[in-house]
Amino acid sequence: MKRVLIICYYWPPAGGPGVQRWLKFVKYFRNFEVEPVLFIPKNPHYPIIDESLLAEIPKDLEIIRHPIKEPYKYARLLSKKKTKKISSGIIDEKKPSVIEKLLLYARGNLFIPDARIGWVAPSVKVLTKYLSENKDIDTLITTGPPHSLHLIGMELKEQLKLKWIADFRDPWTTIHYHKSLRLSKSAQKKHEKLEKEVLQAADLVVVTSPTTQQDFRELTSKPVEVITNGFDTSENKEVVLDSKFSLVHIGSLLSNRNPKLLWKVLSELKNEVNGFSNDLELKLVGLVSKDVKEEIQKYHLSENVVLPGYVSHQEAISFQNSAQVLLLIEMNKEETSAIIPGKLFEYLRSKRPIVAIVPEKSDIEGILKETKAGEYFTYTNEVALKKSIAEKYNRYKSGKLAVTKSSIDGYSRKSLTQKMAALLKDLKSETPT
Repeated sequence: MKRVLIICYYWPPAGGPGVQRWLKFVKYFRNFEVEPVLFIPKNPHYPIIDESLLAEIPKDLEIIRHPIKEPYKYARLLSKKKTKKISSGIIDEKKPSVIEKLLLYARGNLFIPDARIGWVAPSVKVLTKYLSENKDIDTLITTGPPHSLHLIGMELKEQLKLKWIADFRDPWTTIHYHKSLRLSKSAQKKHEKLEKEVLQAADLVVVTSPTTQQDFRELTSKPVEVITNGFDTSENKEVVLDSKFSLVHIGSLLSNRNPKLLWKVLSELKNEVNGFSNDLELKLVGLVSKDVKEEIQKYHLSENVVLPGYVSHQEAISFQNSAQVLLLIEMNKEETSAIIPGKLFEYLRSKRPIVAIVPEKSDIEGILKETKAGEYFTYTNEVALKKSIAEKYNRYKSGKLAVTKSSIDGYSRKSLTQKMAALLKDLKSETPT
């Protein structure tokens, strides 16, 4: 059993999608002869809390906690609500307030690459001592965002000549909200410089989508591998489908994720298809912006909408498993074509039909084609989208709304952990650089 040091920021009781990836890797690593050691902040500022995830942490897991000074803690004095949104990575780009503009400018220009940069130096000091005393650990993994954690990995690799994997759950300078940080030219150059340094210093880079893999390969000569997010089979439970024709979306719907063509299509079907208005139930689970609510009201859909707000991971799974149709909505921006949200894989496990509304050339397209789990539409495919939902409604009425059977086993968390463990094994067999 080989011990590996994993440096991450998001860890239970943190909620939201950022915590899932490494919680699941750690959960299954021991099945593949890997003993994880976690390094996490002692007093983090987690904008979302989900206590239920604590039960998934393996017993006897060695966890090293070190204090962190959180700038967001002081930013809350200006606006607690807006600070919580920005620290979550939720940036409503349409109508930023003066306070939001100030916070975004500080976030992008004063804290490079991010607000956790102050944790780098003290973490390097603590871990240098720990690794010097635990020489059986010769490999470390950093996962970002926050991408400042990769700077910890880069420094430790240089000082101690360890093997290092840099895991990117999201892109860095090509992430969709990067331009919203109101960066100066010098700040932008510094972000790009650090990104390239990290990519070139790591022994191996792991990303979650083919587009990010392609982008990073243009910046580094080091190998870049794709390991997507996935679903956990241990969470499967018997469910009863909603009696209504429920269209369920899990996650935030902000001003920049507002599928007006969907609202228009649903409104037209209410007027044109007998019984559709009474049967339709639109469940939007998560944060829903005022703009989205106003658009829904404009198309006379308010009576069909259920807004549960933010729920725990287990509750979200329950909503999606009982759905008649699952909605996957991504922003209509070129930068989001590389984003494969973790909920897509949770959706796959639910085995309910997926309707995805995505930008052109989205990586989501390839997974839906491979698994035959649903259909994807761009923001110009209004006619095709309407036809698809009408057809699904007819199958719902006849009791035949289901997904074509196809293998999704490769996206289980256990299978993906096996793939990550294999990369670790291959890395250890190489000559140190």
